[in-house]
Amino acid sequence: MKNLEKIYALFLAHSHISTDTRKLEKGSLFFALSGENFNGNRFAAEAIEKGAVAAIVDDPEFAPKNDSRFYLVDNTLDILQKLAKFHRQQFDIPVLAITGTNGKTTTKELCTAVLSSEKNTCSTEGNFNNHIGVPLTLLKIRKETAIAIVEMGANHPGEIAKLCRIAQPTHGLITNIGKAHLEGFGNFQGVVDTKNELYQFLKNDAGTVFVNKDNPLLMELSEGIQNVTYGQPPADVAGSLKNADPFINITWHRETGNTDIQTQLYGSYNFNNVMAAIAVGKYFGISESDIIGALKNYQPQNNRSQFCRTQNNTLILDAYNANPESMALAIDDFAAHQFSNQVLILGDMFELGKMAEEEHNNIVEKLKKSDFQQVILVGKDFYKTAPGNLFQKFATTSEAEQYLQSHPVRNAHILVKGSRGMQLEKLIQYL
Repeated sequence: MKNLEKIYALFLAHSHISTDTRKLEKGSLFFALSGENFNGNRFAAEAIEKGAVAAIVDDPEFAPKNDSRFYLVDNTLDILQKLAKFHRQQFDIPVLAITGTNGKTTTKELCTAVLSSEKNTCSTEGNFNNHIGVPLTLLKIRKETAIAIVEMGANHPGEIAKLCRIAQPTHGLITNIGKAHLEGFGNFQGVVDTKNELYQFLKNDAGTVFVNKDNPLLMELSEGIQNVTYGQPPADVAGSLKNADPFINITWHRETGNTDIQTQLYGSYNFNNVMAAIAVGKYFGISESDIIGALKNYQPQNNRSQFCRTQNNTLILDAYNANPESMALAIDDFAAHQFSNQVLILGDMFELGKMAEEEHNNIVEKLKKSDFQQVILVGKDFYKTAPGNLFQKFATTSEAEQYLQSHPVRNAHILVKGSRGMQLEKLIQYL
């Protein structure tokens, strides 16, 4: 505890945290975090040389005894998490935790856009939502912060509960629960139980949850918790999907009358994410005009439902993540648009464990019934399950790159979808 007090005093004086010497800012505190394949302690001296005011290490070998700039602790990650929890406890502000299998980053970004239109909002950057990212988000809270939004990800049981103990959320939102990270969870029930840890924390802490009324599982899990529902009528905050041509147009059923919100989001599956942001904004007192303006102006980034045109084709880039549910939804939504010359480029879905072959085969069977102009499958799992006489298939992304160089696709609408590890964005230059 003595170390924690000293480090917190240092943090208050300097306030910037660094965990990577390549991005280190002068005057920051360097936390020497280690993983399976690296020892962050080895970079502590370099951090000091580059201008860090202190380095927090957990290996005596890298803590010179006569240099007060090095703080030796039992476990660097543990201290970072305790520091974040202690810092968060200094603020009596709403903390909204967002988790879910699909759409949590987009929902977090939409909620951030809506809330920040009127309030000083601190939120997770990108999808930095794990045991390191959550503490770093909390440590960005300042005295002027009015509300914090913390995205929480998990791939093993108990992780959401642990993140809740650190972040102490007052409000929560689960976007949905589907088959993802089965390798770590063991089965679908493991996913349900872990996501439900957010609801349980808030139930025990008299918090409030935002729940998709159209999702029976979430409605069941949230019973007995103070809630605000969103979705199609008769939700507390209700709306309907007017059209998606190609961007979704939402009709918000307000008490004062219906209002259309033309977004810049591709994919009808984003309807629930938009309605969640409306519900959050309305609950926290954002004016309806600012809610509408924020949603109209929001532009997706980072290969998440991005709609863009190259010199040769029109692309729908959804290559940041993939699991069986999001893959099937993306395929159905793409087919429903009935674009001319539709081409699919799909990459493997990661972390499915013993279910990998079955889930990839389910997608292949779905594709056999489709009517796309061309289907290109990338990754070892798709390569094993897909028939070569029906689809172009490649074991690696680099092989797909070579194919596209010699067999260019032109004047097509192309959906690019796969897990982050497939790095399908490398194909964009050839499209």
